[in-house]
Amino acid sequence: MLDKSFLAFDLGATSGRSILATIRNGKLEMRELTRFPNAIMEVHGKYYWDIFSLYQALKEGLVACAKEGVHPDSIGIDTWGVDFVAVAEDGTLLSLPRAYRDPYTDGAPEAFFKIVPKEKVYELTGIQIMNFNSLYQLFAGVREQFAPMLKASKFLFVPDALSYLLTGQMVCEYTIASTSQILNPRSRQFEGSLLQAAGVRPDTFLPPVEPGTKVGELTDALAQETGIGKVPVVTVAGHDTASAVVAVPAENEKFAYLSSGTWSLMGIEVEEPIITPQSYDMNFTNEGGIEGTTRFLKNITGMWLLEQCRKEWSKSGRDYSYPEIVKMAGEAEAFRSLINPDDATFANPASMTQAIADYCRRTGQPTPETDAQYIRCIFESLALRYHQVLDMLKSVAPFAIEKLHVIGGGSQNKLLNQWTANAIGMPVVAGPSEATAIGNCMMQAKAAGVVASRQEMRRIIAQSVSLETFEPKDTELWDNAYERFQKMVR
Repeated sequence: MLDKSFLAFDLGATSGRSILATIRNGKLEMRELTRFPNAIMEVHGKYYWDIFSLYQALKEGLVACAKEGVHPDSIGIDTWGVDFVAVAEDGTLLSLPRAYRDPYTDGAPEAFFKIVPKEKVYELTGIQIMNFNSLYQLFAGVREQFAPMLKASKFLFVPDALSYLLTGQMVCEYTIASTSQILNPRSRQFEGSLLQAAGVRPDTFLPPVEPGTKVGELTDALAQETGIGKVPVVTVAGHDTASAVVAVPAENEKFAYLSSGTWSLMGIEVEEPIITPQSYDMNFTNEGGIEGTTRFLKNITGMWLLEQCRKEWSKSGRDYSYPEIVKMAGEAEAFRSLINPDDATFANPASMTQAIADYCRRTGQPTPETDAQYIRCIFESLALRYHQVLDMLKSVAPFAIEKLHVIGGGSQNKLLNQWTANAIGMPVVAGPSEATAIGNCMMQAKAAGVVASRQEMRRIIAQSVSLETFEPKDTELWDNAYERFQKMVR
């Protein structure tokens, strides 16, 4: 088979990248072309993503690809979930997309549940209740009389909005739509009753399409301006976690995954949604995967805790490399201070270090006194939280979970990987670190007919990347720490 090349745009909450991938001799080869920043911007008390800056960065990625002399077979885009763009009837973007950390949704779920009971919302959608879900953003925006939401002809989730800017064609990709808490995972269609209750017309969202659907080709103007020519844009698994799960190099179904980055997302891949009183009580989510699968998972606050601390330390002139951070954590006192990473006080505090110290005081623990103690507190607490969430998964999984696959940037943190293995008492397989981009490219490969199934994708990935397995150690010590963690969280 001839070599096939694919251009992936992988956008996260802090940065984005363009990556050129080639499948050659049954192996995937990848190379980063460009990297660009992404950040929430505050304007007059509202928080936005600068989608036009992201569009410009995508154009630069197209130029970089053209300069390589490569005409890719397709282009795919993945991003974070829930956020969306309001589009006017004439196709004009009415506003920058509001960012999920905008506090305008504070209290929105509780107010919405007075119209539609919380249990009913979960029964219809199977989605974890989080105040920034698209449903509550819509509801809050209408209550706020935010003009773009009131005037919108269509809403496009972020990857679909970027595809629209590239091609002029609108679609709604299934996996990104499934993060919204508006989609019914059984019918795989939007729930009009929830949209009406939020004050939004049901026809403002397009019917979802599957990953691997052709959106359209680059506009004539873009093809000429960038020099890349007329390249098709296809829907990949548009939600970055869905793309990352595609890249789990699992041998069989008996695994859990942990997509580790700013957010940690732990879950399993199942054939049918799990929507039960138990999953409701545990506040788990059912999001779309490829090939009709469901990603049954829980969002866990991840490296956001450390990222915010590093920003504070940097302002004081204390900049640490990641190897230095890992070394500092390993040398600090064990289990001195623990936190619940998902406590509401850590969502977006003015000072993360102050929020951690306040939590420790509130729970009768010594507060961290050094940067190293803060880092150790975060890493140990994450490992113990992973243990807690994995226990929940084991209680509902339709199969025995035999190992945990850690994917994404966090898979490179060997210390946290080892502590996670210690905490859960189960092997941890780390890699690939570029899971989201790999999943993006492999979905394009499937759309191009290069691979036939997710099992075939995973075989190619396993042959193309280096993996490292961490076996549990010091389990008694970690079991004791877990007992303390559980009591503290209760």
